[in-house]
Amino acid sequence: MNLLLATAVAAFAAPAAPAPAAPGVTALHCANALDTAGGKLLGETTIVIEGKRIREIRPGRADVPGAAAIELAGATCLPGLIDSHTHLTGETSPTGYTDQFRWNVADYAIRSTVYARRTLEAGFTTVRNLGDGSNASIALRNAINAGIVPGPRIFTAGGAIGTTGGHADDTDGYRADLQGDPHAKDGIINGADDAWKAVRQHYKDGVDLLKIMPSGGVLDESSSVDNAQMTVDEIKAVVAAAHDYGFTVAAHAHGAEAIRRAVVGGVDSIEHGTFMTDEDMKLMKQHGTWYVPTIIAGKYVQEMAEKPGYYPAQIATKARQVGPLIQQTAGRAYKAGVKIAFGTDAAVYPHGQNAKEFQYMVEAGMPPLYALQAATTHAAELLKKSQDLGTLEAGKFADVIAVAGNPLEDIRRMQDVGFVMKEGVVYKQAGKAPAP
Repeated sequence: MNLLLATAVAAFAAPAAPAPAAPGVTALHCANALDTAGGKLLGETTIVIEGKRIREIRPGRADVPGAAAIELAGATCLPGLIDSHTHLTGETSPTGYTDQFRWNVADYAIRSTVYARRTLEAGFTTVRNLGDGSNASIALRNAINAGIVPGPRIFTAGGAIGTTGGHADDTDGYRADLQGDPHAKDGIINGADDAWKAVRQHYKDGVDLLKIMPSGGVLDESSSVDNAQMTVDEIKAVVAAAHDYGFTVAAHAHGAEAIRRAVVGGVDSIEHGTFMTDEDMKLMKQHGTWYVPTIIAGKYVQEMAEKPGYYPAQIATKARQVGPLIQQTAGRAYKAGVKIAFGTDAAVYPHGQNAKEFQYMVEAGMPPLYALQAATTHAAELLKKSQDLGTLEAGKFADVIAVAGNPLEDIRRMQDVGFVMKEGVVYKQAGKAPAP
């Protein structure tokens, strides 16, 4: 399906009319506000919004003549959250391995509009989408940007780049006559020349960043979760081409050797990192490589692996292997001083539950403030969008959420976001009907 048709599918999937236009000036009266850059609570605060951006931050409950006032009594305001690892065009289920032979791209595109809204209403106003099929996430991004459907701001990698038989090869597990021979146009590379072609095709498709698969994974039907599946030369070729086109590169990597190769190859972030060694962590610090743990995904696959028939047998085996380790690795990486950005691998678990990751990060040993910074200032830096996102400051996008009470005292409060504003438009407000 071409991009025009996929965009049309997403458009017709909209539950109602486009989101309303942002008001001229709005004043949010917050009982408290979190300064994510300074790492402190500001107390009672008024956030003045004009159009899509924050005009000013005032201490106390300031009177703003002519502004539409929104009272957030008893609530702490925070910047809109950023999930650095999502897959908005799918969601795993017991039938997922057969659905792929029955569903069309349109089926995935329509469902993606539901997943996008759930993510936004959970407080995540921005996401990196790291892998999809048929570039449906590009169409979803475009539909959201056009105001056709509600959802988070999407920075998408389109389809992941990997090697024949690797985690990015969607024909793993198919019978021989269905496997075909995926090539660079499909994101499957074998050598540096293929890598350049794949990156250029992604640029042509209209992606925002790139995602590579230098190691095995849990949810494909191969036998290994941690073997290295790309050479250093292949990784360096992707990164060199990516830099020509202004892309960052995220690397799905569970195994220690795959992590080492990806870091040496110059990637911007390691996703999952299950079997990360102390040497890997030192190397990541030397190279300034970000780490996106996705603890919730590990816990979820471990839980589902114990349900008979939920996963094929070899996937259940890998899930039991990875599940117990990711949280431990995340805690070790934090103590070692590796830079951590918030990410969840949404789609591995049901969309909208992203904020459970905060609880798991705190359980791993990270302070609540650090976990919140991982989803705001850190994630904005990883995206190279700190000028627009990550803090409540004048000039930045008016992405504001609110939760009851103080999340620094109880991080579980992040799982019940009562107010969501994105670019000055209110999409969720406790006690009021949801936005169209």
